[in-house]
Amino acid sequence: MGIYKAYDIRGIYPGEMHEETAERIGHALAAYLKTKMIVVGRDARESSPSMSRALIRGIADAGTNVVDIGQCTTPMVYYAVGTGKYGGGAMVTASHNPGKYTGIKLCRELAIPLSEVAGIREIERAVAAMKETPAPSADRGLVAQSDILEGYAKHVRSFLTVPKRPMKIVVDTANGMVGKFFRQVFEPWPLEVIPLYFEPDGRFPNHEPNPLKDENIRELVAKVRETKADFGAAFDGDGDRCMFVDEKGERIPSDFVTALVARRILAKERGASVVYDLRSSWVVKEEIEAGGGKAVRDRVGHAFMKATVRKLNAPFGGELSGHYYFRDHWFADSGMIAFVHMLNVLMGDSRPASAHSAPLRRYFATGEINFHVRDKDAAIEAVTKKFADGRQDQLDGITIEYADWWCNVRKSNTEPVLRLNLEAKTAARRDEILKTIIGIVGPPETEGGH
Repeated sequence: MGIYKAYDIRGIYPGEMHEETAERIGHALAAYLKTKMIVVGRDARESSPSMSRALIRGIADAGTNVVDIGQCTTPMVYYAVGTGKYGGGAMVTASHNPGKYTGIKLCRELAIPLSEVAGIREIERAVAAMKETPAPSADRGLVAQSDILEGYAKHVRSFLTVPKRPMKIVVDTANGMVGKFFRQVFEPWPLEVIPLYFEPDGRFPNHEPNPLKDENIRELVAKVRETKADFGAAFDGDGDRCMFVDEKGERIPSDFVTALVARRILAKERGASVVYDLRSSWVVKEEIEAGGGKAVRDRVGHAFMKATVRKLNAPFGGELSGHYYFRDHWFADSGMIAFVHMLNVLMGDSRPASAHSAPLRRYFATGEINFHVRDKDAAIEAVTKKFADGRQDQLDGITIEYADWWCNVRKSNTEPVLRLNLEAKTAARRDEILKTIIGIVGPPETEGGH
């Protein structure tokens, strides 16, 4: 797939992506954005300091000023761009990928993402056209450092809308960037935080920073049960995602989190739109509508979700992958703000976390299942024909719906796989349809994509 992905630029360091790549991307980004100032941040990977310096050098050599905010989370870059009214931002990170990877996430003014739809392909072409790294401009840009933590902490805390009460929470930041800032952000609140892997370490020695995979939340689950915590939270490597387990250590599916947060927000903004991705349970649409909101179904991917949330001025949107989008955070995602909204749900009600999610467990889902298939289009077409009498749409891959079950089969935006999500009114029906689809597509592989 190359290093230029659907939502970011990412590859193995230094074989696929290195400092010269980053410097040239800096030149191309400055030329594309045509702005006076770009924010740059970085994660804790061992390659990130040198990759960040190279990126900054390229931007400045192209004649654009840089605000270097140092180690940070991706949502902190969005905050810096939004509050500073800067023309764009770049985060040196490979997100949830293992430590051998490097990457860059990009946005323009107002934290609007660059993606393959707008921006990344143009930068790819510009870099490809460079026979060598361009010489510095005669009017080289200036580089200034900035510490934004105090302002960002206040921004995150501003999303709490219920009276604070003591809670015991296990938090796993996976040696990613959230651990560096979590205590300072939430120190004023009466939270007993039991930390797991708070020390930033870009080698990720304890587990991959991808909370979608059950294997990466095993310690979190065990610690929640051991300490009798109220709930647990797991962040990814760059802090734009957060996932949750209840007081029993059971995962609260991310679409259930979307439903719970939506109901809380709609209690104050009845009639507002809430955007959810098409992999989400029937429960999400039902809960949004029961709360007086307009349920808006969208295709998978942060570039698409952010655009729809912004277009509708929706206060909130959620994806099955654990990305949650907030109007008052420049329509961008933030794991810490999602954490605060979970506090709104649980602090605002004396019931345990499991009692909130239990009523939502009214259907039977497979979770997201991956298939390695040579001819993905042919596989999708075969599934489409098999269930031709069902309601179908092609918003993203193929979605098929019957009275008692539905499924979506789509090509991943980030990996060379097909992804299946299937839900039914009974476990038996779910298993029956899954067996049929496996018979068409072939054996499944692993969990944990997005």
